Amino acid sequence: MDGSAEHRFPCPTCGSDMRYAPAQDLLTCDHCGHTEDMHSEGGPWGGPVIAELDFRAAVAGVLEAQEMEETRTVTCASCGAEFEFAPDTHAAECPFCASPVVTDTGANRHIKPRGVLPFLLDEAQARAAMNRWLGKLWFAPSGLAQYARAGRAMQGIYTPYWTYDARTDSSYTGQRGDAYYVTRPMTVMRDGKPVTVMRQERRIRWRPASGRVNRFFDDVLILASRSLEKDEAEGLAPWDLSALEPYRPEFLAGFRAEAYTVPLEEGFTEAREIIDRTIRRDVRFDIGGDEQRIGSIETRIDGITFKHVLLPVWTAAYRYRGKSYRFVVNGRTGQVRGQRPWSGWKIAAAVAAGLAVAAVIGFLVATGR
Repeated sequence: MDGSAEHRFPCPTCGSDMRYAPAQDLLTCDHCGHTEDMHSEGGPWGGPVIAELDFRAAVAGVLEAQEMEETRTVTCASCGAEFEFAPDTHAAECPFCASPVVTDTGANRHIKPRGVLPFLLDEAQARAAMNRWLGKLWFAPSGLAQYARAGRAMQGIYTPYWTYDARTDSSYTGQRGDAYYVTRPMTVMRDGKPVTVMRQERRIRWRPASGRVNRFFDDVLILASRSLEKDEAEGLAPWDLSALEPYRPEFLAGFRAEAYTVPLEEGFTEAREIIDRTIRRDVRFDIGGDEQRIGSIETRIDGITFKHVLLPVWTAAYRYRGKSYRFVVNGRTGQVRGQRPWSGWKIAAAVAAGLAVAAVIGFLVATGR
């Protein structure tokens, strides 16, 4: 079954496709103005509480059939983004790098999304946030701001993430260091003469330490897309995951959804690095003292569960002198990150102006003015 077809909702009044309007939190028809309340009691929009899935079962390939779906996707040859297309779409531009792409007809089988964080900002608000960010850039080509202000529409993309939950129990060995001070004489020079003074010297008294720490990790968030750079994704944080809604395709009406390209197991490897760093911090806190040495940590991890969730990102991609650049905007907070070119003549002008100022200052100093 083509999953993208499920994201189209005909208007009951005129038959046109309805879309999700972030500002109103409604499905709306741009053709006749009809709206539908997604949260009406007893309506078709309600869903269950977001449930976690068993990580081990997913890795073993034994998830229940209803947790899987097939969607028609296309992969951009330039940046590697993989995203869904409607059945009647045959060619378009990649929303992440502005490269032309031609859709294929292949089906992608993957784990269904469990949760979605709906857009709060509409396209006009996202573009305004991007323009404010562009206005703060130094040494950017003038054409960059002109491009953004020209009003070219941004695209709303739901970006895939994994979240992982786990219980950990860790035993450790190490050493606790407690500081103490001793007073000892030191010779210093004063007015050209050696003088003996008493100074305190910090020392550490070490003693063995061992113990156990345990923690429940909730929603360790890992980007499941390769189209965004890590620093771009981190720059969009934080995400208010407490506002996650159970997945409903109505939220995707009028938007695109990117398919995950980071496999579940690979994502957990990255999550485990975050978990291990947190455990080391917990161990240091448990050892106490002024300094700590960690000898060994043995961690038992169980109860691993996960969710595939979609987070809202507005994107704008453009090409400048043969290279692709993009901006991304958090669809909830308006946080902006982007790639930017540098204007050579602006940098040269600034350098020249700086040298001119330095020369004037030097002349005034030399002439005593």
